[in-house]
Amino acid sequence: MFYALLIVTLAVALVTSLLVARFFSDAITKILNRIIGPDLTEAWRKYMSFAIVVVGVSGGVNMWEIQKYLQNGREQTLELNGPRWTIEIYRTAIDTLSQISWVMLLFFLCAMVAYVIMRVAESSRTNRLPREDGQDDDTAA
Repeated sequence: MFYALLIVTLAVALVTSLLVARFFSDAITKILNRIIGPDLTEAWRKYMSFAIVVVGVSGGVNMWEIQKYLQNGREQTLELNGPRWTIEIYRTAIDTLSQISWVMLLFFLCAMVAYVIMRVAESSRTNRLPREDGQDDDTAA
């Protein structure tokens, strides 16, 4: 039963991570397109999808929780019945989503900071451009 639990929790974490990566793919693409441009967007989107899956699986498959069903390398007498399977699968899904939410929060915070920096840079660049009527800002007043 230990191996079945390991495979099922791995599958649940993997499927959950892939679904979340697919769900956020368009948003990540739009954000990256705005911040780094279309040339690098696809590579960074693939990296973010990979990071979501890795963090989701590693956070969802908690080996410390699964090891409680082993004792000195042998299966313990702790029975994996219906309610326990339900709890383990639920815990796997919640832990996966929890870990992914931290990665996404970090990504969106970094993207927000980058966006603000870009807006400030664009604003200061616009203010430094000469006026179209030929007058400087200092002489217009």
